[in-house]
Amino acid sequence: MIINHVDRLGRRSFLRGSAALAGAAGVVAGIGACAPKNAGGNAGSDGGGAPAGDADPDGHLSAAISYELGTNGYDPMTTSAALTVAVNWHTLEGLTELHPVTREAYPALGTEIPAAESTSVDVTLRDGATFHDGSPVTADDVVFSFERVMDPENASLYAQFIPFIEAVDAKDDTTVTFTLSTPTAVFGDRLSTVKIVPKEAVEADPKAFDSDPIGSGPWKMTDNGAASKVIEFERFDDYTGQMPAQAKTMSWEIIPDASTRTNAIQSGTVQAIDSVPYLSIDQLDSSGEVESVGGFGLLFAMFNNSEDNPFHDLRNRQAFLYAIDMDKVIETGVSGQAEPASCFVQKDHPNYKEASTVYSLDADKAKALFEETGLTSLRMLVTDHDWVQQCTPIIQESLTAVGIDVSFEQKQSADAYNTVDGDPDAYDVMVAPGDPSVFGNDPDLLLRWWYGADVWTDGRMHWKGQDSYDEVQELLTQGLETVDEDEQEQVWGQLFDLLSEEVPLYPLFHRDAPTAWDPTTLVDFQPISLTGLSFIDVASTTAE
Repeated sequence: MIINHVDRLGRRSFLRGSAALAGAAGVVAGIGACAPKNAGGNAGSDGGGAPAGDADPDGHLSAAISYELGTNGYDPMTTSAALTVAVNWHTLEGLTELHPVTREAYPALGTEIPAAESTSVDVTLRDGATFHDGSPVTADDVVFSFERVMDPENASLYAQFIPFIEAVDAKDDTTVTFTLSTPTAVFGDRLSTVKIVPKEAVEADPKAFDSDPIGSGPWKMTDNGAASKVIEFERFDDYTGQMPAQAKTMSWEIIPDASTRTNAIQSGTVQAIDSVPYLSIDQLDSSGEVESVGGFGLLFAMFNNSEDNPFHDLRNRQAFLYAIDMDKVIETGVSGQAEPASCFVQKDHPNYKEASTVYSLDADKAKALFEETGLTSLRMLVTDHDWVQQCTPIIQESLTAVGIDVSFEQKQSADAYNTVDGDPDAYDVMVAPGDPSVFGNDPDLLLRWWYGADVWTDGRMHWKGQDSYDEVQELLTQGLETVDEDEQEQVWGQLFDLLSEEVPLYPLFHRDAPTAWDPTTLVDFQPISLTGLSFIDVASTTAE
């Protein structure tokens, strides 16, 4: 059964109920942060197909992951690679966590979801929490974890997500006090972006920690995959939180090649794979379960907004977007498994509002705008992700059809960004995928990823300092500095409108993420819209 655009937000009542229980009791061991098990009527599998058998507490979970290891290791202060971030969901914890399926917050190392209605907030640690090395999780560890992220010398990308935190202090061994610059409605969710690490171990050997991090999560990593290309985990039996591991061991094979990964699930070598090739969905659906989950993950166009570039002119940016036959791009490039952008966020996002400007194919308008500016050619830099390669030639064709000569250059993702970062005149338009929703789901976080940090606004799109940049920064600050959700929603709507008109960088479409798995051997497995796989609260019927 193939299902598109799955609604992941309908389980809020259960999540909020479990969060309330955690706040009252401190710890609710074993309660999941998603819907009651077997809601689909199967004996253990949420999807269709043959039902799984009984969960084996000594079972083994296996998967193949499409992404390579990042160059900066696993340290949650620095890593942003898809694979390492997904691993850290299982091995590390913040004071709160966002469930990878529902995207709802639940208490993790903290005992409740704290509200920031003043500039001083206390958070109490979960009773009995320990790190994988046996040391207790203390308030000092929490202070250390936040302070190293907030230290400008460490250049942590996660610092941009918590700009409202001014100081973190240990009130006692199990309580931490946050001093904020302003109350904010996103405080509870945003605590999940900082993972709590053992101060003593990190300070003793930062490189060793980066290679083999020590966390307090339900899974302990036993092989980082650097040499073996297989990441190995074992259950952390001393875990005291809500999401204990439901199997004894787990392994993730690192298989970037799509055909090899597809063969792995078909042969039964692994129980699940991420990033199913769109053209292979029907093939895999005949022998197992395939589900495409709609989410924020997108393909975007980034423009070179520097004053000496033709895309400094808004008319050229808008003409580019009006020129694209997006229906053809989606149908041909990703087998119809995406939705054209009608807002910065996707239609099923809880804060979606159709933007004031929505781009669709209007060749006459594109030609007229290009004629006004005199633009006849452009340089387009694109990444080589397998599904992106199916889309970008169609974008090129669309531009050619309105009279634009496109110089087309394709590079590996890292090489493409190295090219852009190293030379401000390296490109006119860049087309690439992105998904900061792996860090959080509220619009402020998603917007800040591209429109708030100098890495993007100054070093890549060369937009910083322009009037529209200043307007966006003012609105981002305004939206963050409120505890009124209605007021916050209004500000985010203004941002969606402004960015749809100015388009310094803008989504082309939001895509579905296809996952394949074996429903006969996995219990309570659910696909996610994010990059990667989640085995949080998932069991297996197979022994190792």
